[in-house]
Amino acid sequence: MALVYPLPSLKNDLLLRAINRMPVPHVPVWMMRQAGRADPEYRAYREHAGLPLFDLFRAAEHAIPITLLPQRFGVDALIIFQDILTPLEPMGAVFDFAPGPQLAEPIRTAAQVAALRHREPAGQLPFVGATIEGVLARLDGALPLLGFAGAPFTLAAFMIEGRSPGQAMPHTIALAREHPQVFGDLIERLTEMTAAYLSYQGTRGVHAVQLFESVGDQIPRDLYERFAQPSQQRIFAALPRDLPAILFVRESPFPELMLESGAAVLSVGRSVSLGGLLARGAGRIAVQGNVDNRLLVEGDGDAVEAAVRACIAEAGGPGHILNLNHGLLPDTPFENVLRFVRAAHETPAPGAAGAE
Repeated sequence: MALVYPLPSLKNDLLLRAINRMPVPHVPVWMMRQAGRADPEYRAYREHAGLPLFDLFRAAEHAIPITLLPQRFGVDALIIFQDILTPLEPMGAVFDFAPGPQLAEPIRTAAQVAALRHREPAGQLPFVGATIEGVLARLDGALPLLGFAGAPFTLAAFMIEGRSPGQAMPHTIALAREHPQVFGDLIERLTEMTAAYLSYQGTRGVHAVQLFESVGDQIPRDLYERFAQPSQQRIFAALPRDLPAILFVRESPFPELMLESGAAVLSVGRSVSLGGLLARGAGRIAVQGNVDNRLLVEGDGDAVEAAVRACIAEAGGPGHILNLNHGLLPDTPFENVLRFVRAAHETPAPGAAGAE
């Protein structure tokens, strides 16, 4: 079949083959937040470094080895160790982590939005580029590396609430409904920044990028259609054509809208059938997901392996990247993380016969 995206020379290119909907011997697997608190080596690194979290993000000397930690347990891709709020600081929205993100003055007025600056990421976020280049040098072609960014609606929610939106974002919904011009201006500025930020990561060598709509399950459909979807579409259209993009929408309440985003891969929650989504995409998209992250906390190893096999069977064909419905939870037993990856490697992919 003709390649949609290039296949660089990598020792393990399964993720990029899946993005191209090519046959693979086993479904590629990685996990959101795989370099995080579920890993005892990450916790030990944090304790030894003795630095606040945001300082680790901003220092390539720390972000490089942390990004690389999951390589030892067999994942088929790495994702840079960074935070979705990182590119907001050059715009003038500086979050403190105490321990969760806190913005001293939430962004809720037209004047505050107008004061936000547009800065080129290469000049303002050099540590992100240095992290990417350092990880790629250490990998030496072993695995693909993913970059990422927060989607504009999600970033707006952090800025308007002044903290993590959690399970409610009342100020965000109110601003979008009562002052749509102000909210739209904020989304416009964040869209421009995010497209530039992801493109910058592409120039530094990441093999694919993921856009996180982490508040997707809280966005009413009319606001999703008016603000979230157009911003996603503009970002993906602005990226280099040879840089595949994954759209993650938390618990994905509107998969039919995701299909029109322009993303190469749709990462969805437990409410969406992977096989059904692949069929609806009619050869235009690959899918990612969607094992329940709570199962890895509450289930035993046998349950984890059974869920992996069921997920792979549900997708039913080429074009599937195994992942969770959301990020790894901090209290996940590490043995279950290992069982998750091992089960993916030991389960033949549907149509694997003859796969190279």
